[in-house]
Amino acid sequence: MANTTFQAGAAAIPATKVELAVSCRNLVDMDVFSKSDPMVVLFIKEFGSPQYRELGRTETIWDNLNPDFTKKFIVDYYFEESQHLRFDVYDIDSTSSSLSEHDFLGKMECTLAQIVTEAVLRKPLQGPKMNSGSIIVSSEELSSCKEEVTLQFCGKKLDKKDFFGKSDPFLEFHKAREDGSYVLTHRTEVVKNTLNPTWKQFTLPVRALCNGDYDRSIKIACWDWNSNGTHDYIGEFLTTQRELARGAGPSNSFDCVNAEKKKKKKSYKHSGMIEVLKCKIDPVYSFLDYIKGGTQMNCVIAIDFTASNGAPSNPTSLHYLSPYQPNQYTQALYSVGDIIKDYDSDQLFPALGFGARLPPDGRVSHEFFLNGSTTSPYCEGIAGVMAAYQQALQTVQLYGPTNFAPVINHVARFATAVRDGTQYFILLIITDGVITDMPQTKEAIVNAAALPMSIIIVGVGEADFDAMEELDGDDVRLSSRGRVAERDIVQFVPFREFSRGTSAQAVEMNKARLAKEVLAEIPDQIVSYMKKTAIKPRPPLQRQPTLPTAPPT
Repeated sequence: MANTTFQAGAAAIPATKVELAVSCRNLVDMDVFSKSDPMVVLFIKEFGSPQYRELGRTETIWDNLNPDFTKKFIVDYYFEESQHLRFDVYDIDSTSSSLSEHDFLGKMECTLAQIVTEAVLRKPLQGPKMNSGSIIVSSEELSSCKEEVTLQFCGKKLDKKDFFGKSDPFLEFHKAREDGSYVLTHRTEVVKNTLNPTWKQFTLPVRALCNGDYDRSIKIACWDWNSNGTHDYIGEFLTTQRELARGAGPSNSFDCVNAEKKKKKKSYKHSGMIEVLKCKIDPVYSFLDYIKGGTQMNCVIAIDFTASNGAPSNPTSLHYLSPYQPNQYTQALYSVGDIIKDYDSDQLFPALGFGARLPPDGRVSHEFFLNGSTTSPYCEGIAGVMAAYQQALQTVQLYGPTNFAPVINHVARFATAVRDGTQYFILLIITDGVITDMPQTKEAIVNAAALPMSIIIVGVGEADFDAMEELDGDDVRLSSRGRVAERDIVQFVPFREFSRGTSAQAVEMNKARLAKEVLAEIPDQIVSYMKKTAIKPRPPLQRQPTLPTAPPT
């Protein structure tokens, strides 16, 4: 994650640090008596901004048309944002920092998502000549410590602290700071009325205990819980992650010492023993680890064709296709699609409709293909989905009711068939109304939570969407017929919160803000599925082609 300076009262967005390495091949030779002296400048167009800003520059490599730059670019990567990058290549002619003083050799524009999903991204430069060479960009996620530790402890013969009972012990774990002080990082549950407790196992990032330094001191303190909040101190001991990693055994049985008691009583030895029952260290894989390992994301789009949207020919309809600005369905589709498409290798998107009467007999369907096909729902690119959507508005009759379960189950059938981590499915549902099959939808979501699948629901229009919040299990995990969903896989967002202004710039800003909101949870949902099913990412080296070598001079 990004290392950000603490600032009270401010907000810090978590991000993954990505290192970008840059090379160029067959650059244009702008110098008369020697070769070009290239340097690459990276520009980034940040969220909500129409302008690029400079992020950094490589070193200059003299007399080289095929440079491999040693200086890397470090970029904060946000899955939920479309981060546009531009690489400009210059031939350096002087010591001036002004780019206008140097010869332009070419540029390449892409998104950061394109770079992280490719082993090595190679694209031609747009420059002063028809063939201005190419640029090669590779990425690597930076992380200080990508491990987590699962621990379990027990206590033996702890001091009795309660007058009418024994003790209610719990443990506190403190990480050592660089200045020698300690900060609390974890607290166990309380085990009531015992001097020989066994605490439940727990899992923490290794960095939470020692910041990745296995020899850094860890302080573990034992307390007797009191309901008034003034807990009684039993004792403490110091250890390290390296010691704990030895696991259960005599070497990991620690005297729990109360320093004040030790000062007062010469015969005092300890206030009981704390023993390690389990210490297991596992690597922590990130979203990018799975993407680099070849996990493909498949976005399925489902659009509400119920009559409550209004007749498409009526300008007040949510499906009205205005020549002046896109409707809310179109905006929501483009907002999410523009991000997802960079992670979908075949650029084929299944698009479904629900709640309409279909030709020729007028039967009601909650799972029809937008493109009119009876055999395949796939559309070519987001533009293909848009074309199918517009065509469907001309051929079906808006009807009802608003049933989600059929399209959720449709995607779940595909997800059930591919559970090995190579595929992950995202269902985008765009709707205007309250669900009419809520029990069936809950059941479908609880079933889908065990699958490689996430659901995004965008509510358009001014309907009351309170019931939708129940499906978004951020606060209370969704349940159905006594079964609780294994994971939170639903994200609901009302579009009206992202529809400020009607200018072209405002519409683009709204699209970016909507995409950021609805996609922010997807990386963690993917990792949670992989972790729950014990799927490790495939090695990225299996996918990486060899970096092109410089041609002979």
